[in-house]
Amino acid sequence: MLGLRVRQNHVLDRTAVSAYAGWMFDAGTIFVIALVGLAAGTLGGMLGVGGSVIMIPALVLLFGQDRHEGFNQHLYQAAAMLVNVAVVLPAFYRHNKAGAVTFRALKWMMPVALVFVLVGVWFSNASIFRGSDGAVWLGRVLAIFLVYVIYVNVRRLFAERGKRSAASSRITPARSSCVGAAMGTVAGLMGIGGGAIAVPLQQVLMNLPLRNAISNSCAIICITALVGGIYKNATLAQHGLAWTDSLIIAALLAPTAIVGGFIGGQLTHLLPVKLVRIAFILLMIVAAWKMAGI
Repeated sequence: MLGLRVRQNHVLDRTAVSAYAGWMFDAGTIFVIALVGLAAGTLGGMLGVGGSVIMIPALVLLFGQDRHEGFNQHLYQAAAMLVNVAVVLPAFYRHNKAGAVTFRALKWMMPVALVFVLVGVWFSNASIFRGSDGAVWLGRVLAIFLVYVIYVNVRRLFAERGKRSAASSRITPARSSCVGAAMGTVAGLMGIGGGAIAVPLQQVLMNLPLRNAISNSCAIICITALVGGIYKNATLAQHGLAWTDSLIIAALLAPTAIVGGFIGGQLTHLLPVKLVRIAFILLMIVAAWKMAGI
């Protein structure tokens, strides 16, 4: 069984909390976490979502959801937000090289998203989301949101309205700000990159093609995930958790996530758009199922 091991050689169940600087992961756990990072990086970079929708459910599966004094949703979110930066930086490089980043949209989306990611993190620390039950409900909020994302993308899969082009987009300060506000709030509240809402919203409100919407989301996550992650880690003590545990998990996920981000960023521009959308939908279904079943 995967587990955690203390230096004093006491073996604990996967649901046990670290909360002490002396803990270290066994080889099996490190290997699985590395695989999670690779999967999150590849799909997150390809789909512009950052990878948290893979990392958070996977960490819940590995370590449980605060059944005793164990790891919980807040710790997973704090770690995943930092790793999102490792995912999207290489992906953004590939998207920008392909000329898919729409900088006109980022002019307003970026600063607004940056403000609202802080609002989202602040709300995630509200009393309703504290304690064991609060952490579970925070995960279920994420599951409900992912169901909405699945619905939007299934509709688009079967009701494509012809090819969009960046030239025919409807980019205005108001539309861009709305996308940025929604993206930042959801990202901060749920510990995700925010691309799961920003990608479809850019298509609906700004008429951007899927590849451009994915590329823009990656660009924004580079900044918002870093700022939001730092803030979230700084508030972990409110939940009786140690920020050092978050950094350990993030450090184990990040190396393979970077590799995956490069791969995913390339796949976005190689695979047919419909195939990219199908992969996106399947990813959302798996993540929503796991988070709702906590």
